[in-house]
Amino acid sequence: MNDLFKPYLRKCVLVFFDDILVYSPNLADHANHLRIVLNVLRKNQLFSKESKCFFGQQKVEYLGYVISRDEVSTDSSKIEAMKQWPLPSSLKSLRDFLGLTGYYRKFIKGYGEISKPLTEMLKKDGFVWKPEAVAAFERLKEAMCQAPVLALPNFNKKFYLETDVSPEGIGGVLTQEGRHIAYLSKAL
Repeated sequence: MNDLFKPYLRKCVLVFFDDILVYSPNLADHANHLRIVLNVLRKNQLFSKESKCFFGQQKVEYLGYVISRDEVSTDSSKIEAMKQWPLPSSLKSLRDFLGLTGYYRKFIKGYGEISKPLTEMLKKDGFVWKPEAVAAFERLKEAMCQAPVLALPNFNKKFYLETDVSPEGIGGVLTQEGRHIAYLSKAL
């Protein structure tokens, strides 16, 4: 799929396996972009299931995100799953929780520092619930429930990167015109 749509990727098309997202600045361009995508599919004898197609949408759910014209947010069903997650009783359950929260880490300021006591538990013989790990688990769940809506980048405008470092970790936030686009953090 990436080879087929290579000329259009990140210009008007995003592809993830068999999920195709077509985006455009206006309805006229969108109609043209859809024609291009449908012609590429037809030319390569590929078919889409009509019941799974949505055209001309102002907001779409795609790969666990809710995307609209100017912003991206977390999928509320995934956030609800994190909110309801019980304290993991096994290493696998902890890995599953960290995998799900880690998928949305760009929404959470200081994710690396918040999750550090939990990632420490992944080390050999480290799966022990200490008070700081329990607190980190609850703090991470709370942070996920308050995840901000992020702006979508405009590659024709200036980006700003703010960074910070401490003995516990490093962090940064990417902004554009005062709106947050992504957070990055790593515990040290």
